[in-house]
Amino acid sequence: MPDSFAGIVERVSPAVVNITTTAVVSRPTTRGPMFPEGSPFSDLFRDFGMPGMPDQGQPFGDQGPMSRERSNALGSGFVVSAEGLIVTNNHVIDGADEIEVEFQSGARLPAKVIGTDATTDVAVLKVEADNPLPFVTFGDSDQARVGDWVLALGNPLGQGFSASSGIISAKARALTGTYDDFIQTDAAINRGNSGGPLFNLAGEVIGVNTAILSPNGGSIGIGFSMASNVVSKVVEQLNEFGETRRGWLGVKIQDVTDDIADSLGLETRAGALVTDVPAGPAADAGVRAGDVITQFAGGEVADTRDLVRRVADAPVGQAVDVVVMREGKPVTLQITLGRRELAEAEADGSAPQGAEGAPRASETLGLTLAPMTPELASRLDLPQNATGLVVQDVDPEGPAAGKGLSAGDVIVEAGQQPVATLSDLEARVAEAKEAGRKSVLLLVRREGEPRFLALSVE
Repeated sequence: MPDSFAGIVERVSPAVVNITTTAVVSRPTTRGPMFPEGSPFSDLFRDFGMPGMPDQGQPFGDQGPMSRERSNALGSGFVVSAEGLIVTNNHVIDGADEIEVEFQSGARLPAKVIGTDATTDVAVLKVEADNPLPFVTFGDSDQARVGDWVLALGNPLGQGFSASSGIISAKARALTGTYDDFIQTDAAINRGNSGGPLFNLAGEVIGVNTAILSPNGGSIGIGFSMASNVVSKVVEQLNEFGETRRGWLGVKIQDVTDDIADSLGLETRAGALVTDVPAGPAADAGVRAGDVITQFAGGEVADTRDLVRRVADAPVGQAVDVVVMREGKPVTLQITLGRRELAEAEADGSAPQGAEGAPRASETLGLTLAPMTPELASRLDLPQNATGLVVQDVDPEGPAAGKGLSAGDVIVEAGQQPVATLSDLEARVAEAKEAGRKSVLLLVRREGEPRFLALSVE
């Protein structure tokens, strides 16, 4: 255990800042009576235009006179360049009309927003100073280990500059985001610490304090900092372009489970299983549903999260080698990456409504199945030439129920081959048994979304 953290604190604290934001909000000058959420009285007063009740489009839904008030919020941040670039959380400055940065010396400077990324909750600000500012640098969060000492600096609960120490409790935590890579720590993090740095003992930033898990809003020793190896790349792009520019492969993927690995004849469960290949870079390069992506740009792919992160970090327009396992053999494809933000903006899809009843139903693997017909395709909002086996019913005690199959699902492939009839499926099951496999790999579509699952054939 270190004798003291004082040396590190003295060295890095001049680069840690408090952030105050101001926003102008409109509020009713008069308030109606307050009722619990869902109370019938709230509907009654809203319908008859009681002042202060939200306007629901009723003829008398006037909220009455409004007043404009200034609302303040507090957070933390840190300087990453002598020219005045500052990193904080996006939620700290989101919606702010004015942003002011306060340094440990007491100096205050207005800040402007350079760029934000809601996906990783990162924002980059800029202040103009007469002299070069003290700054800190990012460290390699991948090298940090569970049990390492860390130091959190910031402005908890608006009390001003504060330091707290702890250890790394866990790594690679995922909360809600696509690119989540959180370091969990027991260093005290409270409201107001958001956007502040998490330091290692070398004085390098290995995380940005973002969230806490708490039943009462205070620290209970479970805090989360977005890993520096994610943040640093976002900061570079925001500083250069004012926005993020992430690579895009153009596939839908899922993790490889033990039973899926067995059904595909794979030695390990590593990689990312491709469930669908819409129009995009991967489709152009020949990637197929059922391929397992095992390598990307020369690096091994551990799972879906690993692949998503690697693709996002790769430059847009770059041609990369991607290795997939296809029918038990490795295939190398070269794919020129697109830009994810543009692909998401253009994405559009439809959801089928499900189906009830169909002729010529048969049972196998604990499923009641019927071949696709134009009538069923119409009910499922699918093209008239759609093929596959429609699930009519699922035996609650059968293997399919345990895998989550339900009525309305459509089995389009078995053993990585198309199936249009029950005999097609039975042939694939027989082949799996003949090969000594415990399960057969099915490609199932539900409400337009494809997913692979391995169904036991024993």
